[in-house]
Amino acid sequence: MNLRSALPVIVLLLSAGAAAAQGSGKSAGPGASLKMLKTRPERTNYAETSRYDDVMEFLRVVAAASPHVHTTTFGYSFEGRPLPLAVVGKVKDASPEAVKATGKTRIYIQGDIHAGEVEGKEACLEILRAIALGQHAAWVDSTVLLVGPIYNPDGNDRVNLTNRPGQNGPIGGMGQRATAQNYDLNRDFTKLDAPESRSLVRMLTLYDPHVAIDLHTADGTAHAYHMTYAPPLHPSTAPGVTDLLRKELLPAVTKAIKAKDSWDIYYYGNLPFGRQGSGVEHAWYTTDPAPRYSANYWGLRNRLGILSETFAYLTFEERIKISRRFVEEVCGFVVQHGEEIRKVTADADRQSIVGQEIALLTKAVKSAEPVEILMGEVTAERNPYTGLMMRRRLEVQKPEKMYEYTSFEASETTRAPRAYLVPPALRFVVDRLEAHGVRLSKLDQRMTIKMEQFRIASSATVGREYQGHKARTITGQWEPAEQSIPAGTLVVPVEQPLGRLIVLLLEPRSEDGLAAWNLMDEVLEKEKPQIYPVLRTSESLSGAR
Repeated sequence: MNLRSALPVIVLLLSAGAAAAQGSGKSAGPGASLKMLKTRPERTNYAETSRYDDVMEFLRVVAAASPHVHTTTFGYSFEGRPLPLAVVGKVKDASPEAVKATGKTRIYIQGDIHAGEVEGKEACLEILRAIALGQHAAWVDSTVLLVGPIYNPDGNDRVNLTNRPGQNGPIGGMGQRATAQNYDLNRDFTKLDAPESRSLVRMLTLYDPHVAIDLHTADGTAHAYHMTYAPPLHPSTAPGVTDLLRKELLPAVTKAIKAKDSWDIYYYGNLPFGRQGSGVEHAWYTTDPAPRYSANYWGLRNRLGILSETFAYLTFEERIKISRRFVEEVCGFVVQHGEEIRKVTADADRQSIVGQEIALLTKAVKSAEPVEILMGEVTAERNPYTGLMMRRRLEVQKPEKMYEYTSFEASETTRAPRAYLVPPALRFVVDRLEAHGVRLSKLDQRMTIKMEQFRIASSATVGREYQGHKARTITGQWEPAEQSIPAGTLVVPVEQPLGRLIVLLLEPRSEDGLAAWNLMDEVLEKEKPQIYPVLRTSESLSGAR
């Protein structure tokens, strides 16, 4: 769907600009209209956040005014709202073909995955306006930006003054964390239950951005950072991707923001509040490494995934500003290092992982030495419209030495095979693999091959329901076998760019695999097999098409 058609609001804005210019004796152009274009926070003195219609209208105005901003959609929300995408750069149109034909580094910027964390959405709009006004010319010359400002539109428009009550505004309310289906989209990147998730993964397959930024806001520990961030945390992420982020991009962005804005930013973490006295070390703990989370998932697709978390107790205006500055510095780095980034991602795509050990279960790694963490203070102030207390960050820094746990290593691994063999009857598994963009083929004739089968010792769902599922845990071991595989069996080669992700989706012991998310329960529950229904082989299969 193309959104470049001019709406009445464009006519009104242009007319207003022309009238103002006529009164001053100057001619009006698109720049005059853009300078008058305001986000909803700007129009309300940061009391309110943009609704879906505000965002769509803003995008149309910007696209109509700039030859470098094209708008399209990449899918739908559960309630049928088109998910907008602004494509920015020297491209002829917003199609994936036109974008990839440029050969330029592609950056995906995402806001509003959690629709109570709205500053990323507003920062995206401000950035698009700045580009349309002629700023950031170097970005336009050497990159293509893919900007998705409102990934969770259904949740965004469920505005309530009591959503995220401790957060410092917007005092006029914000959306809810989950979607209309009550899914947390940042827990859905492997199971793909939500239409929003499927839409996004399809977009990633079509446009294939090299860098992806997910803009969030974090409450919790009263630290002194304006923002915290994380690279992909899964230990089986391609080393080149992890090194480029940890050793180059994130340190450069941290240094630039400190120099230009005097703000401190650091790796995402929290203190173990609520666990003191239970033997848990007082330390700085990051989030989960599972690929169900955006940045980890992007990393396992061999791309530079970045999670950012503005501090919830900054004012709403301050949070928008730091979100924007973070994106600006990341984009600035990409402009300077585009060739290196494209090489690292291409190398990861070409690398075969067959025979390598891939982490199925993980554990946090303690830093070699204590590091300095900047702790802070907050004060309470009252929301004038609800009477509820919210927190505000104070300009206080209290450096504290502690160990940190901001990376992970394998606690259980498996050797990556050459291919997995999936029965077509596992329809939910086949559906998810295809949705992820995994390349599949079919055996066109029955074959007897050397392979491995996983003998199940136990299989059970454990714990409480989470995101509509009860986690399945399987124990057992792989054993050699020779078996006649029927024609029509799906062959999933691991030697493809998504090989790392494939292993984590199909292994029975994977903590974030399709079996763990109950997507094989039709077989595992009804038939109670002794053998896991997915087989694997290290043989080359010539009968697949």
